[in-house]
Amino acid sequence: MEIGPGAGNTLDAIRGTREFTGGATSETWGYSQDYLGPLLRFRRGRTANISVMNRLDEPITAHWHGMHVPGYLDGGPQLAFGPGETWAPELPVDHPAATLFYHSHVHGRTGPQVYRGLAGMIVIDDPEIDDPLPHDYGVNDFPLIVQDRRFDRSGRMTYSLGMMDRMHGFQGDQILVNGVIRPKLTVPAGLVRLRILNASNARVYDFRFTDGRQFHQVASDGGLLARPLAMASLQLDGAERAEIVVEFSDRSPVSLVSRDIGMNGVMNGGMMGDRGGSMMMGDRGMMGDRGMMGMDGNSGAPLEIMSFDVGEAAPAGPTRLPTSLPSDAPALGDPVRRRNFTLNMHTGGMMRGGMMGGGGQTMGINGAPYVMDRIDETVRAGETELWRINADMMMRHTFHVHGTSFRVVSQNGRPVDSAQIGWKDVVRVQGPTEILLRFDKLASEETPFMYHCHILEHEDAGMMGQFTVT
Repeated sequence: MEIGPGAGNTLDAIRGTREFTGGATSETWGYSQDYLGPLLRFRRGRTANISVMNRLDEPITAHWHGMHVPGYLDGGPQLAFGPGETWAPELPVDHPAATLFYHSHVHGRTGPQVYRGLAGMIVIDDPEIDDPLPHDYGVNDFPLIVQDRRFDRSGRMTYSLGMMDRMHGFQGDQILVNGVIRPKLTVPAGLVRLRILNASNARVYDFRFTDGRQFHQVASDGGLLARPLAMASLQLDGAERAEIVVEFSDRSPVSLVSRDIGMNGVMNGGMMGDRGGSMMMGDRGMMGDRGMMGMDGNSGAPLEIMSFDVGEAAPAGPTRLPTSLPSDAPALGDPVRRRNFTLNMHTGGMMRGGMMGGGGQTMGINGAPYVMDRIDETVRAGETELWRINADMMMRHTFHVHGTSFRVVSQNGRPVDSAQIGWKDVVRVQGPTEILLRFDKLASEETPFMYHCHILEHEDAGMMGQFTVT
């Protein structure tokens, strides 16, 4: 769906149904379709006019995750609109070529709304660059929206939070790509570009091919890397994106899999990874609808993502990768200010409404849960800052900043080669993490930008703050 300056570009948030598995019908939500939303294509330098109509029975938003737009267009919690209402932003597309994400972002409801299907992919094209990579959509350039979902015995999709789901984030037992469990894709015998979005609520993936083949990463969250990077595995946390180019000229069928990484970023299948039935406490009890510790896992077996076979069509597009890429790399300079953020697993009483708050806010940042009418930070436009993010417990988090892209400077006290990671808007926090960033888009007190954990159950529980840019 190419979005330009003209009228008639509409997304309707609607209810739907889908048979994912076992012939059972699941209730779903979507943007203009029964589950998920269409791929939106924006062009740099051109305004994108789009009307989002809420045909559901609760407030929603449309957050343009990763896109550089002012706060009043960002689609954060303050911009929620109710049933029967329409939000019609005019988005100035001032962003390098990239693969982005859009999803609902209602405070306290982001997890269930995204899980039900209010999410999709954005591709930004830049007419000022000569794209040397495969870019024939649906021929050698494919979007892959990867999600995990949980199904009951009848095959219906479920979302019921137990204690471990609230603590570590909700993980499913089946992997979907573009809304389908373990699909098969036919590709040409040559170079193929895969735009991968981890749209799961909390799961981390470590992608690899079953035959061990190498591939090249060519882009991350914010756009193209400086050069293709050869690798045999790729790890993506929630909301991270990566573009990879894979060589299929040998015509061998192959599958994409992931190591089964547990709720705290470690391999499942160990002592606490068995999905046995002990200590189960009902559908919405202490452990939710999972095993003893709410972990996925099947003795370390890889998760099946999807499979590929090679068609008879002649190869299309480039036949070899370039040694460098037309990446957008503005210099940020030295920071004029430093800020510290601590991600807190508990900011209230442990027993308030149950061990994890019974759905109430128990998490926060810098000792305080998110409050809609409180501004936590004030940032000056055009000034480079260094943000240091840490956690008060040895737990994995995924930190997202609205309104800009940033460079990762260090993780766990070790310097990071930002040229290899590229421009980011999401970063894993599993120890002290430093990012360098600058904001060029403004955000007022009425429509501030957010920073938050992108494990959606953490965000909904209050692990979020907001800031103005003046």
